[in-house]
Amino acid sequence: MADRPMDPIQGFAFALEVKGVTEAFFREASGFGSENDVIEYKQAGPKGVTMIHKMPGLLKWQNINLKRGITDNTDLWAWRQKVIQGKIEDARINGSVVAYNEDGAEVIRYNFVRGWPSKWTASGVNAQGNEVIIEEIEIVHEGLERATG
Repeated sequence: MADRPMDPIQGFAFALEVKGVTEAFFREASGFGSENDVIEYKQAGPKGVTMIHKMPGLLKWQNINLKRGITDNTDLWAWRQKVIQGKIEDARINGSVVAYNEDGAEVIRYNFVRGWPSKWTASGVNAQGNEVIIEEIEIVHEGLERATG
């Protein structure tokens, strides 16, 4: 444990990396987590007292959600189309979501295993406004690790 307090990590930009190549930059990234179901079982203890034990059950990974202003790059759309066309094994990839600070230095990396896009959406448009159209992709996967720096 370090002797000095550590400052929280700030993410200024997020990138999706696939096969070592940065595919896209995003303004928001979430869903870096896992949880286990909890299995409870009862056991008769001394003097007839019931004891409840808890142990980890099924492991579940959160889906990764990425949001950005839409561009003319269609790589994410094409990736989603593989799933729509039933080419799921072609769509499964290992990749990373990388956070960068304001100076462009990598500050944290999450590596995912066998990910594929389960959802792609674009925000609504309004000719009366000047809002950026937001593209969102949801990636399901079979494992996640926080890489050490």
